[in-house]
Amino acid sequence: MFTKSKSYDSGSNGLGIPPAPEPTTPTPTAASTPSLPATTPAPRAPEPARPAARSSNLSTLSAGVKYEGNISGAGELQVDGSLKGDVRVSRVVIGEGGSVEGTVHADVLDVRGRVSGAIVAKQVKLHATARVEGDITQEQLAIDQGAWFQGRCNQAKRDTPGAAMLEAPAPKADKADKTAA
Repeated sequence: MFTKSKSYDSGSNGLGIPPAPEPTTPTPTAASTPSLPATTPAPRAPEPARPAARSSNLSTLSAGVKYEGNISGAGELQVDGSLKGDVRVSRVVIGEGGSVEGTVHADVLDVRGRVSGAIVAKQVKLHATARVEGDITQEQLAIDQGAWFQGRCNQAKRDTPGAAMLEAPAPKADKADKTAA
């Protein structure tokens, strides 16, 4: 009734059970493709923590979220909801449905929604759907046709090595200095 086609007695203590395959660790090569299924699972060591794909972290205030308070940090912020408070991060994107009521400090600011308050940034871009009410202090400013802006615009001085020497007035001599000489 049953026929024995293979002899497994050598590794199974005479029970007719095949021996367990020995684990092998595949060596990665340029020609190997990770999408092919492995026939035997290899034991894996825990993987070290990988750095994020972006150099900074992105935080998002989703549409429909109303937030009150100040936000600060070194990362990026996407505002699609409503924020009442000051923002101080390196990059801010205000989506078409987003609004900020407060001061925005950033290196880079893209406005597609609303801002009511002062803006201080190195680069500011007001897209066609933007509505800004407040003063803007920036190094670079771009305003698309259709954007609405009510306030003053002040260009900040760029940090260049020789700029401080060119902009600083010559020192004035006091009368006391002239009489002492």
